[in-house]
Amino acid sequence: MSASATRLRRLASVAVAVTACGGAVLLTPPVSSNDRASGHPTVESLRQIINDPSAVVPSRTLQESALIGTKSGPLDILVVGGGATGCGVALDAATRGLRVGLVEREDFSSGTSSRSTKLIHGGVRYLEKAVFGLDYGQLKLVFHALEERKQVIENAPHLCHALPCMTPCFDWFEVVYYWMGLKMYDLVAGRRLLHFSRYYSAQESVELFPTLASKGKGKSLRGTVVYYDGQMNDSRLNVGLACTAALAGAAVLNHAEVVSFLKDEGTQRIIGARIRDNLSGQEFDAYAKVVVNAAGPFCDSVRKMANKDALPMICPSSGVHIVLPDYYSPDGMGLIVPKTKDGRVVFMLPWLGRTIAGTTDSSTSITPLPEPNENEIQFILDAICDYLNVKVRRTDVLSAWSGIRPLAVDPNAKNTESISRDHVVSEEYPGLVTITGGKWTTYRSMAEDAVNAAIKSGKLSPSNECITSNLRLIGGDRWEPSLFTALAQQYVRMKKSDGGKVVPGVMDTAAAKHLSHAYGTLAERVATIAQRLHTVLEMSTANLPLISLPGDLALLSLTPMQQAMRCHALSKYLLQSTIGTSQGRRKKCRRLKNFWKLSSLLRMHISMMGSISSAYIYFFIQQTKWD
Repeated sequence: MSASATRLRRLASVAVAVTACGGAVLLTPPVSSNDRASGHPTVESLRQIINDPSAVVPSRTLQESALIGTKSGPLDILVVGGGATGCGVALDAATRGLRVGLVEREDFSSGTSSRSTKLIHGGVRYLEKAVFGLDYGQLKLVFHALEERKQVIENAPHLCHALPCMTPCFDWFEVVYYWMGLKMYDLVAGRRLLHFSRYYSAQESVELFPTLASKGKGKSLRGTVVYYDGQMNDSRLNVGLACTAALAGAAVLNHAEVVSFLKDEGTQRIIGARIRDNLSGQEFDAYAKVVVNAAGPFCDSVRKMANKDALPMICPSSGVHIVLPDYYSPDGMGLIVPKTKDGRVVFMLPWLGRTIAGTTDSSTSITPLPEPNENEIQFILDAICDYLNVKVRRTDVLSAWSGIRPLAVDPNAKNTESISRDHVVSEEYPGLVTITGGKWTTYRSMAEDAVNAAIKSGKLSPSNECITSNLRLIGGDRWEPSLFTALAQQYVRMKKSDGGKVVPGVMDTAAAKHLSHAYGTLAERVATIAQRLHTVLEMSTANLPLISLPGDLALLSLTPMQQAMRCHALSKYLLQSTIGTSQGRRKKCRRLKNFWKLSSLLRMHISMMGSISSAYIYFFIQQTKWD
C-alpha cells in the first residue's frame, strides 16, 4: 500500500470518529487494561505507540481513575508539578516500565516553563565566566547543556530549530574577543555543534539585520560574529512531554492540586498524597512508593507540607521579557546585546511573527502570577536601543511577562545573575525526592537524575535503563520541514464569504506552517477535524470582539490535556493578564464564558500554548452568538 493511501485511510478513520461523535474526538488508552495488569509494554512497543500518528491520549476520566489507588497497589512514582521537569520525570519513569502519576495544580506549562527566552542553549555568558573566573562548575554546566541542546532538537524537530544569533562589535578588539569566544563555544559543543560561528563585515551585517545600527555609542560598527543556538516553542514542548508520557502509560492530570501528604503511621515515610481536582472540587488519595517534588518555584511550599520546619532551598530570580513588533528583527536571525550597563546579556529574537527581548535577572518574591514592573521593561528597552537604527519606544511594547527561575542556592546570595543554573536532587524527608534548579535545556538529564534518586529511595525495579536521550516526542517522528506543503495542497480552510456563508477556501501557507510546527505529524488530524467542523479562525476579518491574549492560540486543540481546560481556567488567565488589559477588554474576557458554553457543540478547545504572542486574534465560530 502506498504512503498516500495509508495517509488517506488514517484520515478517513479520524473523520468517521469525528462525525460519529458530533465533532468530539474519542479517546482510548494507548494500551489495553490487560496490558496494564500484566506489566508495562516493552521499549519497542512504547516507541511504536508514541510514534503512531493515530495514537490518542487517554481521557481525563481514565487519567484520574489511574491515579486513585490503594496502599496495596500504589504507584511507583507520583510527580508533583507539570512543568518541563515534572513532565520529563513522568516520561522518563514511564518509559522505564514504572507506574507513574503526575498532578499539576494549574495547567501544563502554565508557570515558569512557558515564560522562558525560548532558547535551547549552553549559555555563552556561562562560558565567559568559566574562563575568566576559573569556575569549573560553570564550565561543566556549559558542556552538559550543549550536549542536551542537540538531543532536545532531535527529539522534537517540529518544535525546535537552530537559530543564528548576531553579536555586534563596535571596535576591532570586540571583533577578536567575540570571535575567539564563540569559536571556543563551537569547540566545547564538539560533535553536538549546530553550525559554525563566523564573522560578517559591517555591510554584510546590516544586510542580514536591517535594523542593526551602523553606529553605536559614538563608534562605527566593525562587523558582527554570528553563532548558533537552539530555539523552541517552550509551552508546546512541555505539553508534548505530557502527552508523550501519557501515551507511555503515565497518568497525567492537570488542574489537580496536592493538599497534603499521606504518611505511614509507623515510619512516617511519605506514601502518597491527598489530591483535589480543581475542576470538580472532589478530593481523592493517590498512593505511591515515592513522591517526586518538581514544583519549580513552589517546591519549598511542597516541602513544607512534609516538614513545616524545612529550610528554604529556592532563591527565586525574576526574568522579564517583552514583545515588540516584527520589524524590530528579521525572520530567522536573533541579536544578542553582549554587555548591558550592569553586565547582563539581553537577547532580541524573532518569535511567531513578533520580536521578543529579554531577559532581566533580579531577586524576587514567589507569587503564582509574577508581574513585570516598569523598571524591568525600561531596562530591556534601554539595553537594545543603542544597537538599533529604529526609535525604540515604550508604546511599541505589545505585551510582557515575568517568569520565576527556581535557583537552588543560598537565599542570602546578593546577586542571582552570578549563580550557576545547575540542578539539585535531594531527599530530605523519607519518600519525598525534590528536584529543582537547572534550566529548560537540561530538563531531560534533570529528570533522569530525579528518577534515579526515586528508584533508589523506593527500591523500585525498572524494566530498562533511561531511553529518553533517543526518544522522539509525539508528533516528531518522521516529521519533515516540508510537511506544510502537503497540508496546503490537500486541505482547505472553512472561511466566511462576502455573503456571510461558510465556504471552503485555500489553506494558506501561514496556517499550514503553523499546524506543521505546532503539531508535527499530527497536523493532518488537526486539519481534518477543523475542516469537518467548519471552524473558522480568521486573523483579519470578523465583527467579533478584539482580544489581546498573552499566548499562541492554535487553530484547534487535539489533546485531552488541552480539552481538560475549562471556561474558568481560560477566563482566569485572561483576566489576570498584567499588560494591556483595559476595563473594556476585561468585559470582553468575561464574554468568553458564554463563548465556551455556546461553542460546546463544536468541541472547540483552544490551547493557551505560550506567553508571548501579541497578535490580535479574531474568533468566529459558526452559529455562536455573543451577549
